[in-house]
Amino acid sequence: MIAFTNTDIELRNKPIFTNLNLSIQSGELVYIVGRSGSGKTTLLKSLYMEVMPKKGEISIGGFSSRSIKKRQIALLRRKLGIVFQEFRLLEDRNVYDNLAFVLKVTGTKDSLINDKVMTALREVGLEQKAKEMPQELSGGEQQRVAIARALVGDPVAILADEPTGNLDPDTSIEILEYLKKINARGITVVIGTHDYELVRHYPSRTLLITDRNLVETTIEAAPTGWRPVVKAAEQG
Repeated sequence: MIAFTNTDIELRNKPIFTNLNLSIQSGELVYIVGRSGSGKTTLLKSLYMEVMPKKGEISIGGFSSRSIKKRQIALLRRKLGIVFQEFRLLEDRNVYDNLAFVLKVTGTKDSLINDKVMTALREVGLEQKAKEMPQELSGGEQQRVAIARALVGDPVAILADEPTGNLDPDTSIEILEYLKKINARGITVVIGTHDYELVRHYPSRTLLITDRNLVETTIEAAPTGWRPVVKAAEQG
């Protein structure tokens, strides 16, 4: 489970979230939506403790922001799969070695690495691309490699920060299909996005950043048929 308890989060001394209380159950798929600059990335960074709360507590993967030691942050991140908008693949290594590198760094036995890498690539339909270099792949394929890299360590949760931000609409839907497939295995998936069309295509629990907090939302099509209208669910 992921939990924020009476949490204040600041970035460069600017309040981003105030008195945040939120629980995400194991196995949920949750969207965090809001305009660019609203705090989606900061929220996700707080989950892997690159940004620490100013007040309150964040609990994830059996760790608490109140008690975690610096040396334990690496252990926390081994339990999480992180997907970025920019892919962040190692350009000097092929697809297979991008995933194998993660396992080697985390101390996985050599005898297990091949099976784990190929299983993760199979999950995103790229086992045939194992020996290709990142620059030989399309943007969508590179993001699928990034998802496989996030998955290869058997994470308890995947945190995806604008995973479709650099992709065309059809490829974006394809990426969401893979993330939903991973979620169906019981892995928690948290997606930060401002692509409301995508959320509407694959609805799930959705939280809107507003007034330095998160509220449950519904997303509906605007009269034009393409511009989204976001409505916060009534409180109380």
